[in-house]
Amino acid sequence: MAKKEKSEAAEKIAKAEKASKAKKNKSGQENPFARAGKAVGRYLKDFRGELRKIVWPDRKTVLKSTGVVLAVIAVIGVIIFLIDTGLAEIVQLLSRTATNYHDKAKEVTEALPEVTQAITEATQAVTEAITDAVTTTGG
Repeated sequence: MAKKEKSEAAEKIAKAEKASKAKKNKSGQENPFARAGKAVGRYLKDFRGELRKIVWPDRKTVLKSTGVVLAVIAVIGVIIFLIDTGLAEIVQLLSRTATNYHDKAKEVTEALPEVTQAITEATQAVTEAITDAVTTTGG
C-alpha cells in the first residue's frame, strides 16, 4: 500500500507542476523584479551550500604554506635584484666605453690637421732631397 500512496503523491505533484506551468504560460512572463528576486535568493542558497562544502586547512598547514610562499618570493626577489644590477652595470660599461670612444675620436680629429701638416712638410722635404740628389748627380 505504501507504493500506491507514493505513486498517488507523485501524480499529485506532477499535476501541480503542470498546473503551475499552464498558469505561467497563460499569464505571460513574470514580473522581471520577481524573477530577479528569485534568482538572487537561489544564488544565495547555492552560495551557502557551496560554502559549507569547503574544507578549511588547519593552522599548521596554513603556516607551512605561508612560509613556502615567503621563501619563494625572497628567492625570486634576490634573482631579480641580481639580474637588474648586472644589466645596470652592463649599461654603465657601454656608456663609459662610448664616452671614451667619443673622447678619443675627438682627440684624433683635433690632431688630424697637425698630422696632415707634418706629413705635408715631410713630403716636401723628401721631394727637395730627391730633387737635390738628382741635380747633384747630374741627372
